[in-house]
Amino acid sequence: MKDKTTLIVESGDYDKIYSAFIIANGSLAMGMDVSMYFTFWGLNRLKKNKLDKGPLSKMNFLGLGKLFMKWKMKKANVRSLEEMLNDFVQLGGKIFACDMTMDILGIEKEDLREEIITDFCAVGTYIKEARESEITLYI
Repeated sequence: MKDKTTLIVESGDYDKIYSAFIIANGSLAMGMDVSMYFTFWGLNRLKKNKLDKGPLSKMNFLGLGKLFMKWKMKKANVRSLEEMLNDFVQLGGKIFACDMTMDILGIEKEDLREEIITDFCAVGTYIKEARESEITLYI
């Protein structure tokens, strides 16, 4: 059995979503299986055209901090979130959407980018994935 990384993505903050995909893609590149369980504000980032819409977690300055961060990342040739998501899916990463969060926040399947979601599931799926993992992170 391959080594495995499982991430809970609860935050919808721009920098935290980036961090989650950097860790996830790094794990995939090292030959690990990777699962990302999106819940609460993190799940909002899986809505159509919303992946990079969250604020910075710190020093957002009414959006100016995020603009500066995007400029610095582009200058450093950092891949966009959209490219990182596409890489993740192409490399075989799994994305799970919390169906309880969908009920609580009134999110419908049609609101989400279903083509990237492995499954709509409950916390039991996360627990199963985490039990099989060497690395489990909460972002």
